[in-house]
Amino acid sequence: MRLAFFVWLFSATAGVSAEWTLRAGDTLLSAPELRDMAGRTLVFYDDGQSKYSAGGSYSYTYSPVNGGGTAFGTYHIAEDGSICTAFQNGLTRCDLFVHSGSRLVLINEKGERYPVRPD
Repeated sequence: MRLAFFVWLFSATAGVSAEWTLRAGDTLLSAPELRDMAGRTLVFYDDGQSKYSAGGSYSYTYSPVNGGGTAFGTYHIAEDGSICTAFQNGLTRCDLFVHSGSRLVLINEKGERYPVRPD
């Protein structure tokens, strides 16, 4: 039953594209770069960490300053190139990654920008 819910959820959000707020110079990630997100852990400047597992699992670990703790879910790459996450608590969201100059930046659906620390 749980698997059926996630299949429905992903199919319901797969065709949804947000109106992404891009800046001059922003470059969308290529298809190979999006596929390469699998297996990566991205660290943000507030020390929060997003982990995209190869099997489609996702986790976000908050920094100690932001209360610690980890949120778990699953992710998929949508048709518009965004990465959509379904959290275990029932919340969903999509984020778009862009190259902005030499930085990798996450843009959420509200247009907020979160640069990723370099590897």
